[in-house]
Amino acid sequence: MESLSETDLAIKELLEAKVQEFNAKEFIVTDPIQIPHHYTNSRDIEVIALLMATIAWGNRTMIIRNGEALMKIMGDSPHDFVLNYNPSHLDQISFVHRTFNIIDLDFFFRGLNYIYQESNSLEEAFSSNSKMQGAGGRILSFRERLFAIEHESRSEKHVSNPLKNSSAKRLNMFLRWMVRKDKNGVDFGIWKSISSSELMLPLDIHTGRVARKLGLISRKQNDWKALEELMIRLRTFDPVDPVKYDFALFGLGAFDNFAK
Repeated sequence: MESLSETDLAIKELLEAKVQEFNAKEFIVTDPIQIPHHYTNSRDIEVIALLMATIAWGNRTMIIRNGEALMKIMGDSPHDFVLNYNPSHLDQISFVHRTFNIIDLDFFFRGLNYIYQESNSLEEAFSSNSKMQGAGGRILSFRERLFAIEHESRSEKHVSNPLKNSSAKRLNMFLRWMVRKDKNGVDFGIWKSISSSELMLPLDIHTGRVARKLGLISRKQNDWKALEELMIRLRTFDPVDPVKYDFALFGLGAFDNFAK
């Protein structure tokens, strides 16, 4: 690995300190990841985590409240719920999160049911894809599996496409939750076939602003190209676990008002 400049060493030192501060169990209390932490079975965790990541935009309090509504709908075993899901269940379900409504929720329930008919875990749906390397290709593979079922076009906007230069923030966050080996107990690390080194940070308004203030990104848009630019820099700091810096960049922006 190339030696870092004095500037980069200072940035890395700051980020490492903030990772230690925010990559802690106290972080769970204010984050959507608290919802899958209610479960212990790995299949239950991956099901509810995917749904939580999908609705993770907007006010965090509202996200968590709607996550609690999902838990009430799906009960003690989200995995069993989707295995036995039938669209007739919609008669007893009411759900909306911003533009994500009952039509979209039905699509995800049916899509998960379809994937589990052929796969033991959602991990298998995130296989490699020849159209794109790394995490981007895995997201494309998942999109293809999910969209194999009949669905309304409106639901496709809830599953980002890196090939269209989307930063795919929510799916990258889901992959971080599932893959990253976290000694502090925030991320689950229950998927073993994907390396944490290939993960991409869930780029959002907070991480983007902080990254630009630190000079880690020159591109103005929070898109896939900006994400690739950011990950090149972060991998020079830690090639094995680069997405751990999500905690630092997000914490600096959301809690420390670093970029304002």
